[in-house]
Amino acid sequence: MKTSSLPQSIASNLAGRIASGVLEPGAHLSAQRVADEFGVSRSPVREALTLLEDKKILQREKNRGYFVSASARERSLDIKNVEHTETSADPYLRFAEDWLDDAIPEDVTEQMLRDRYDLTKAGVSEILHRASHEGWAERKQGYGWHLLPVAKTPEGFDQVYRFRMVIEPAAILEPSFQTSSDVIEGLRAQQLRILESDTTRMPTFNRLEKGTEFHEELIKMSGNPYFHTALVRVNRMRRLMEYRAKVDPERLAVQCREHLGILDLISRGELIEASYAMRQHLGGALRKKSPMEWD
Repeated sequence: MKTSSLPQSIASNLAGRIASGVLEPGAHLSAQRVADEFGVSRSPVREALTLLEDKKILQREKNRGYFVSASARERSLDIKNVEHTETSADPYLRFAEDWLDDAIPEDVTEQMLRDRYDLTKAGVSEILHRASHEGWAERKQGYGWHLLPVAKTPEGFDQVYRFRMVIEPAAILEPSFQTSSDVIEGLRAQQLRILESDTTRMPTFNRLEKGTEFHEELIKMSGNPYFHTALVRVNRMRRLMEYRAKVDPERLAVQCREHLGILDLISRGELIEASYAMRQHLGGALRKKSPMEWD
């Protein structure tokens, strides 16, 4: 089965989650949810899911969708077993790298991108839609696209973190903050699964994604939608730098334990302490990381 680079990249990402235990046997994969995560249409996601079904990593149930097969991990799932392309061959990642390296101008046209990356009209539409979804490209009024320098530099990356150090601790102290035991337990289970999994086999994107989900789910409990909207937006913007991320597995374990500590404080109703712990958590991440590490 010949598959274009975008579906292969998505399939590799999902296979990595399964191999590392983040997605367990029986887990349901929604095509729309995966599409939303990647900022793409459902078409390449369907191709990716079909590719994994062909390899018996997923099984499709009529009228229910795709599920992780019972024997998925026993099949020695490794990202290498999925027909994926490396970053250098993925047109979206090449596009992001070129922008980070100032190899392309801030104003581009679809035809220019088609020629540069040897893409079809649909292929260019996919990468521009994804870049727009992640906050670093916008359509110009008239003709062409404008690329935004959001979180493109170490200084910009630091500014994102300092902004988060303001809003995330404050959100926990909002008068409308309401603890959800279901959300707390879901996040706790997720963090424990990461600690118990082989994170060295987990693709960088998956590691980053779980940190994003943790912080965005917590800030939702503030009851103030502006906090959540702001965090989602800056998280999308910083993805541009994260495509070069190198996450230290040991640092990831520290982050998971800090996440669990924050959850424990919130569960006990110690919100002032949780707010302080969140600020310390984000501040520690900023001090100890280069712009290529992340939480």
